[in-house]
Amino acid sequence: MIRNRIREYRAREGMNQEELAKLVGVRRETIGNLEKGRYNPSLVLAWNIAKVFGVPIEEVFTVEEDQ
Repeated sequence: MIRNRIREYRAREGMNQEELAKLVGVRRETIGNLEKGRYNPSLVLAWNIAKVFGVPIEEVFTVEEDQ
């Protein structure tokens, strides 16, 4: 399972879902679904999100083993 810290990073930047979505070229609903864990991003999308926040991809996304 892929966990993410998108909401946390958005809050740090004072950014809403719509703003992030425009920066990475997706719909706001996609960002919402990512934050809720309903959707796993493509590698390109994950890379672009991390790039917006100026951090390595591993800072935003982590993989947890299924239990």
